[in-house]
Amino acid sequence: MVYEDEAHVAFLDRWPTVPGKVLVAPKAHIEHVVRDLDEAAFGRLMGVVHRVALAVEAVFTPERTYLLSLGSQQGNAHLHWHIAGLPPGVPYERQQFHALMTENGVLSPTPEEYADTAARLREAIAGGGIA
Repeated sequence: MVYEDEAHVAFLDRWPTVPGKVLVAPKAHIEHVVRDLDEAAFGRLMGVVHRVALAVEAVFTPERTYLLSLGSQQGNAHLHWHIAGLPPGVPYERQQFHALMTENGVLSPTPEEYADTAARLREAIAGGGIA
């Protein structure tokens, strides 16, 4: 777990395509990013996304940070945000969606690497005043 409060969780992606890829989700079952949240709840969720993204940037110093809300009624319907820092130097043709698609390969961090990454992100979040 990278972050948790009464309404949200942030955790490392099980199948990361870039180092330190994090998912942020509300604890309550919410399916639609626009229709299912009032403005205040959306703002709180996006505040968590923003702070976790800043931690990803602090730990991994990416060239660019991608934020996406993906899902499908036929698949993963629970609202979640992907936070993915693009490592510097990735050729343009392997950036953007290409860098996020598991079909193009996933990383295989060891349990120790996952634990270290999570600890570094938690420390960055705590240093940023989110915890």
